[in-house]
Amino acid sequence: MSIKAKLSVSISAIVAIILMLNIGIYHFSSKQELQANAEQQMMNIAKQVAVSVESSEKAKRFMEDAIGEKLRMAAIAAKNRLDPDIDNVTNEQLVALSSELGVDHITLWVRTEGDIVAARSSYPKEIGASSKTWDYWYTAFNQLFDHYNVSIAKGQRLANFWSGPINFSSTDPDFTNKWGYYYDGTTNYMINPFIDAQIFLDFNDKVGSGAVIGKLAADHPDLLEVTGFDPQFFGKKPIIKIKNGQPVYNLDVRDIPFGTYEYKDTYVDSVNIQLALGDNKMHTIKKVMNGKEVMRSFIPIILNKTYVIGLTFDLSGIKDSLNRQLFVHSIISLCLVVMTMFASYFIAGFMLRSLNQILYKVNDIAAGNFGETITIRNKDELGTLASRVNTMGTNLFSYMTQLKNSATELQSMKQYLESFVNHTADAIHVADLDGRITQVNKAFETMYGWTRNEVLGKQLGNVPDAYKQEYREIVRKVLAGGSITDYETVRYSKSGALIDLSITLSSVRDEQGEIVAVAAISRNITARKQTEELLRQSEKLSVVGQLAAGVAHEVRNPLTTLRGFMQLQKQTGKLSPAHLDIMLEELDRINFIVSEFLVLAKPQAIHVQPIDVVDTLQQIVTLLDAEAKLNNVQLKVDKQIETTMVLGESNQLKQVFINLLKNGVEAMMNGGQLTIEVLPSPNDVVIIRFIDEGNGMSEEDLQRLGEPFFTRKSTGNGLGIMVSKQIIANHKGTLTFRSTLGAGTCAEITLPASGRP
Repeated sequence: MSIKAKLSVSISAIVAIILMLNIGIYHFSSKQELQANAEQQMMNIAKQVAVSVESSEKAKRFMEDAIGEKLRMAAIAAKNRLDPDIDNVTNEQLVALSSELGVDHITLWVRTEGDIVAARSSYPKEIGASSKTWDYWYTAFNQLFDHYNVSIAKGQRLANFWSGPINFSSTDPDFTNKWGYYYDGTTNYMINPFIDAQIFLDFNDKVGSGAVIGKLAADHPDLLEVTGFDPQFFGKKPIIKIKNGQPVYNLDVRDIPFGTYEYKDTYVDSVNIQLALGDNKMHTIKKVMNGKEVMRSFIPIILNKTYVIGLTFDLSGIKDSLNRQLFVHSIISLCLVVMTMFASYFIAGFMLRSLNQILYKVNDIAAGNFGETITIRNKDELGTLASRVNTMGTNLFSYMTQLKNSATELQSMKQYLESFVNHTADAIHVADLDGRITQVNKAFETMYGWTRNEVLGKQLGNVPDAYKQEYREIVRKVLAGGSITDYETVRYSKSGALIDLSITLSSVRDEQGEIVAVAAISRNITARKQTEELLRQSEKLSVVGQLAAGVAHEVRNPLTTLRGFMQLQKQTGKLSPAHLDIMLEELDRINFIVSEFLVLAKPQAIHVQPIDVVDTLQQIVTLLDAEAKLNNVQLKVDKQIETTMVLGESNQLKQVFINLLKNGVEAMMNGGQLTIEVLPSPNDVVIIRFIDEGNGMSEEDLQRLGEPFFTRKSTGNGLGIMVSKQIIANHKGTLTFRSTLGAGTCAEITLPASGRP
């Protein structure tokens, strides 16, 4: 696809996306607005219903109060016409009196034991009726008989009179009546005139809330239903009374006092009714009911009691309106996209003519032709681009020439480096961050025994177990950006033999400076190690030779004791057990001194293990004690630490301790005390100090101490301190000296504590 077509499609797509977003936003906002209007409309309808219901209730209540007063006047007139004793009143009298007073019927009630019954009536079905099961009606009857007045909230209360709410007749449920009850204590019966109340029901349907609800439904086609809920009874089991053998749902206990309830969901409606009552606000839900998507609102109103008006609104009208708007906007947007596509196609063609010239120039450059130039006189971005392309062609020609020269130079350097790496005597290998070998040289194959194909892509794994932890720490340091130089260690070759090596480790970084590999240069130092070992053995033999006189003197003392006891045995023919114990102790002493002497004199295999420094020092002090006494020197070990374990080679450390003790003893020409301190340190190391009381050293001699063949002793060779420093360094420790001329010398050794008993 050409750039012109791509630009046209891209611009059209952007316009289409913008239009779609506009349609979506408009659709969403319109939907929200229409729903908000519907909710406001439902609120207004609810207010109209509330006003109409309130007006209807007031009118009905006014009519009921007027009828109640009429019934009271009729009851008083009947009292004045009838005998105060029920026995002297007949049903026929009541029939005539009802017609005369303008009421439908009159019933006389008397109180019996545990009940109040109808004794006389103009309506035969009333005679003998019991009121004991009539709930608050029975309570009102008893209050009239007891107090002449009623405290029941329901109905109409006047002096000596109570009129219950309109309801179905208990004796003839086919009729709805309005009753009045009068008793002032002057008769032994309660007078009950009543009339047919169907007129009140007709009033509600024709003029009251029922008519208003019907008019609202006609004026609002989307209003499906208006329902009046009585929270006191809604959601509860209906109160059904059996009247004259028929189940009757009384008018005063109905859960739907007005309106219809065709869209039923009792549980959900009960929850929303309680929510509306709880915060006294409208609650709205959306759901599908009776095959329609509806919006139901529940609005609390307070009249003579609290009601909740339920309004059911058909959402299909809102959806139809939204769909019409969406269709119109979609058609308009489609036309705009098509127009944008054609317009952008022609505009892009006009703008890209200069770009095509630049494209031709770039193709020439790609083909290696740098001589052609672009002639564009436009001062816009394309003109600037053409100028830059011309400059780029010139620069590329220059750069190509330089690159060819650099490539030749790099090829020569590559050959030189490859020759250097492959012909150096040091083994070089490179491993990635996972330890897999990526490159080795020929010296590596010669030194370790593995060929290139055997190790590439694999981990070498030739580190002895004792050095693995130390090696991991070193690699971690290198990967953190550091480097390791001349790290002396041992490694296995392919044959399993150990090689003494000096290794230098460094990181390899990529163009972004990230570490991608580790390079190691290994140098075989086996010959040097052997030379150092010979040097140590030579120094050891020199020390052994110097110890010989002291050892001979130390052995001669117990031998003299043994000779004396043997002469005593020869003269007396017996020895006491105490003498025998002394002889055994002297023999053990001789054995210990000779054993230590032989250990020092005999070459030992290097065996690194935990060593108790104090025990080792005690053994050396015992060995050198005789020589020290010959020089009038006292040896003292001062232990100030509990854990004195270090990891090392016992024979080598003894060689160092003997060397330092002999130097201290020989430095005290006039005798004195040589103190050996074993001290703690906060850095998890053991500190050992050899402090003598000799003549000390000058600053110049102290600086040269440890140089090969430097010594101020007539019988020394100057190798003892050098060998001692090397041994301590191999144990990862330090050996330092402090001295003041005329005030003695302090030799201090620090060794890492092993932490093992």
